[in-house]
Parts: sequence; C-alpha cells; structure tokens
Amino acid sequence: MSSQEESADVGRVLAFLREWDRGDNTVRSRILKTFLTQSSEKTFYQLECEFAQISSLFLARLTTWMRLTYMFGTHLGLQLKSVQVFLSASGHDQFLMEFLEDGGVLTLLDILSHTHNKEKANEVALRLLLTVSNAGRKYKEFICESRGVKVIAECLTKSTRVENRQTAVALLESLSHGNPKHQNQIYKTLITVMDCSCPNVQHLVLHTLHIIQSKMKTAHESIVEPLLNVLKSLHLEVQDEAINLILLLKSFEVRPLIVNGLVSLLKPAKEEEVKSREITEDPECVASLPVFMQQAAAAKAIRLLAEGNLELSREFLSLGVIEHLLFALGNHEHTDAQVQASLALEHFVRSFPAAEERVRSVMGYALFTDFMTNPKTLYMNLDEKRAETLQNNMV
Repeated sequence: MSSQEESADVGRVLAFLREWDRGDNTVRSRILKTFLTQSSEKTFYQLECEFAQISSLFLARLTTWMRLTYMFGTHLGLQLKSVQVFLSASGHDQFLMEFLEDGGVLTLLDILSHTHNKEKANEVALRLLLTVSNAGRKYKEFICESRGVKVIAECLTKSTRVENRQTAVALLESLSHGNPKHQNQIYKTLITVMDCSCPNVQHLVLHTLHIIQSKMKTAHESIVEPLLNVLKSLHLEVQDEAINLILLLKSFEVRPLIVNGLVSLLKPAKEEEVKSREITEDPECVASLPVFMQQAAAAKAIRLLAEGNLELSREFLSLGVIEHLLFALGNHEHTDAQVQASLALEHFVRSFPAAEERVRSVMGYALFTDFMTNPKTLYMNLDEKRAETLQNNMV
C-alpha cells in the first residue's frame, strides 16, 4: 500500500472517530450496528487493517461510552456485542489488555451487580468475562482481585435464566484453573452457594466443585455440612451429583466427618422429621419429606463407599452402621429409604460374618431368608410390627 493510500485510510478512520465523538446516542447506535454487520468474527489483524492500525482508539471510545451509560441500559446490548467483536478477535491479546486498562472488566462486573440490567445483557457480560478469564492467569487474577468471584456467585444465585447460570458457573470454573492464588477463594465461595434453594444452581455448583476438588490436594471441612444437607433435595440429579462428590472426598482428610455424618443421617432426630413435615405443604405426603430423601441418599452413599473398600466398611461398622441401617429399613413411610438401607445391609452381611449374625438375630429366620433372597424387595414383607422391631433394635 502506497503512502498516499495509507494517508487516505487514516483520514477515513479519523473522520469516522470525529463522527463518533460529535454524535449523540442515536448516531453512535447506528455506527455500532454497521460495525457489527461488517466486522463480526474478524481477526485482530483484519480489524487493525480496517481501522488503519488505530482500532484501539475506537475500542477505547466504546469502552468509555459503555462505562458512562450502562446504568441507563438503553444501548447496553449493542455496546456489549460490539466489545465482543474486539475481545473475540483471534491472533493477539492487545485488545484484551487495552480493555482491562480502560476499566472494561470493572464495568462488566458493575453491570452484573446492578439488578435492573436485563438478563440478556448479563448473559453477554458473563461471556465477555469468560473470554477475558480464558486468556490467561494475569486476567484471572485481575477479575478475582476486583471482587469478581463474589459478583459472579451472586449473579449465579439470582439469575432466572439457565443459560446465565451455566455461563456463570463456567466462568467460576475457568477462574479456578491455573490460578493458585485465588483457587481456594473460588472453592469456598462455591461451597457457600450449595445452600441455594434453586435445584439447577445446586446441580451446577456440585458438578463444578467436583471438578475443582479433584485438582486440589486438600478439602476444607466446611464442605461437609452443606454437602450432606444437599442430600435432602427432592431432585435426583442433585442427589447424584452430591453423592459423586462424597465418593471423591473419601480420599481427603474430611473422610471421617463424611462417614460419621452419613451414619447419623440414617437415624434422623425427631425434630428434623417435624421440621420436614412443616416444609411440606401436604402433611400426608410423607414419602416426599426431605429428611427421608436424605436418609435414603445417605444409605446409598454408604453402600457405594463401602463396596470394594474393606477399610471404609470397617470404619462404618465401628460407628454402628448396622443398627442405623436397620432403623432406616424400618421406615415404612419411605420406600426408597428401605430399599437403599436393605442394599447397603446386604454388602455388610455378605462381607462380615459378625454383621450377618447380628442382622439375622434382629430380623428372625423367615425375614432374614427373604432378605438374603432379594434385599431390594424386602420392604414388601415388612408390616408395621416388623418395621417397629427393626427401628427399636439395639444391636
């Protein structure tokens, strides 16, 4: 390209920037719409060529306008999509660094913090932050040091759109990778979010915690109580994720807390049952009581932990797991609790002769024979009297 052509290109871009500087919101909106039509999916070098090597001047203007007007929300969607063109441009991270230096990342976090902004705008803001995070450690650290983890976690719990929750949790996961300085902060934040009442959020958080925990050398004991509480969920996909995380934690120092906690859940305190009945609108709908769902899930987790692991099996036996499983088996108000307790008992009975003898002495010959024949359907042979016997056992 000749010097005359270069001068013409620079003149064209400067005229474009003057139009932007002098234009009102309507003019700038029109400019951005044209920019999106013509420049989406362009590389860094293509954008530099289009703007005569001074595309950074346009990005700076765009970032400043968004920072000054995002609270009004009028053109926020258009602004965010235009920023996305720059940040997604492949071939160089210059735009990312300039956006960060111009306060763009802080503006994105502010956008997420203001509840009046529409979910659609939050979706694009989250995607932009994910692009920034994926660019490397220094960007992850900047986001975390700018209250980013707290803001993103709050967005996750408050969002009404599944897509936004998925992007928010993907962003937290991205921030945790290759970011040892802040990994623990993200990990503990996710633990606090487990208490969220939204099943979808719980499911996403548990899955992400599993990924992060698998890359850590230690587990914080604060994870145990909320994790066991999640077993009350009426949503099986949430329970499954919780149990998967429990299975992972058997290799960490919190194992004794997990083991003790699971055994105690088999024999819930009376006040827990009353509390669950109060939560359930229909007092007759005992089968769906959260405390009984938790009891069934605990029995299932115990079985999965103990199977193929004699050391863990012995730990459970030392805590009186047989007595507690017999108690859960006698819960005629919740079939799944009976089934899961029976399956767990089968493992211990077939693995330890002493456990077999103790269970037989409580059940009696006829019931024990049914149990050994088909533990999964044993509950069908339990009338109220037999169930009461099991719950009153003092093995």
